[in-house]
Amino acid sequence: MAKPQEKVSFGERLKQIGQVFTFTARQDKWFVPLIAAAVLIPLALTVLAVLLGWAWVWIPIGIMVALLAALIVLNLRSNAAMMNAAEGQPGAAASIMENMRGDWRVRPAASSTTQFDMVHVVIGRPGVILLGEGQPQRVRNLMGQEKRRLAKVIGNAPMYDYVIGSQEGELSIRKLRTTVMKLPRNLTGKDVNALDKRLGALMARPQMPKGAIPKNMRPGGKGMRQQRPR
Repeated sequence: MAKPQEKVSFGERLKQIGQVFTFTARQDKWFVPLIAAAVLIPLALTVLAVLLGWAWVWIPIGIMVALLAALIVLNLRSNAAMMNAAEGQPGAAASIMENMRGDWRVRPAASSTTQFDMVHVVIGRPGVILLGEGQPQRVRNLMGQEKRRLAKVIGNAPMYDYVIGSQEGELSIRKLRTTVMKLPRNLTGKDVNALDKRLGALMARPQMPKGAIPKNMRPGGKGMRQQRPR
């Protein structure tokens, strides 16, 4: 079952907004000027309206408009900044899915190689979604293996697969959120729970990464020798 979302206090919410503000300001040089304009322009128009003799009721309206404009700018520019920072980073697709609204069951790097190619498995109302990151050819091979493995337990649930990248036939990390949200809702919440349990049982035993094992991870010769019975 999906874990219920924890309630966030007002102070914690303000702290999160402050962290997002700081992060966006570091990544986006236009963020501070844009948010300043979003706040100052409505306030300036409000002051002008009061000076021209209009009702004082415009003051709270102007403040609310300024706050709304600031939140819109923060939301748009912070999303763009996060996409810029995430592009090309291993595991970025799984991180985006984990932070999306809705009931998404994400299993990061359900399959992987020693070259940091990975396939993330996501379960949601659309069905099963495979997201591959890494070298395209290796990722497609890895994704094919994962499809065959999952086909044994998903039944009639639809399966979608995307290779994350910027080349032709690949899905840009910037379009991942909107692409997934546009998928049809094929399963009910009960179906998602049942599918999640079946995949959880299948993936209970971790797989070894595909590819050559680095030398520093190989067991020593003594550990490979079998003891002879006396």
